[in-house]
Amino acid sequence: MDRRDFLHLSTSGLGLLIGASLFAPAAAYFLSPAWKKKPEDWIFLGDIHKIPVDRPTKVEFVQRHKDGWTTIEEKKSAWVISKDGKAFTVFDPRCTHLGCPYRWDEGRGEFLCPCHNAVFSKEGEVLSGPPPRPLDRYAVKVEAGKLWVLPALKKD
Repeated sequence: MDRRDFLHLSTSGLGLLIGASLFAPAAAYFLSPAWKKKPEDWIFLGDIHKIPVDRPTKVEFVQRHKDGWTTIEEKKSAWVISKDGKAFTVFDPRCTHLGCPYRWDEGRGEFLCPCHNAVFSKEGEVLSGPPPRPLDRYAVKVEAGKLWVLPALKKD
């Protein structure tokens, strides 16, 4: 190997080393949000004594989630029902057919989706109409008299 080839290889190798040492931290900085493990984001819905027994109640909440370095806030809602004031079921507010919002009909004692005439029982079961499955449920926990929900995790 002559002097010219040695200098060319040495300069190229040094350039690659400097480039890699500058690129690695920059890449780690930009990709770090993708590698972070997301914590469970339990959302407070309210005090359990404020939720009527055996009557579906629509509860509104704000869900926050991070997208890279920004925090996005969304207003959402859920239907909460309890038979005994101790165990709670929280339903996603969208029909399982096409995602339309449904409502509680007090007179009939059923959830009604006006878009496609879907009818659901108080337990979320399909009574009539085109929905392929019962209403989606959220994971729920009760701590110290407070109701918490995890909307990102739906239960079957």
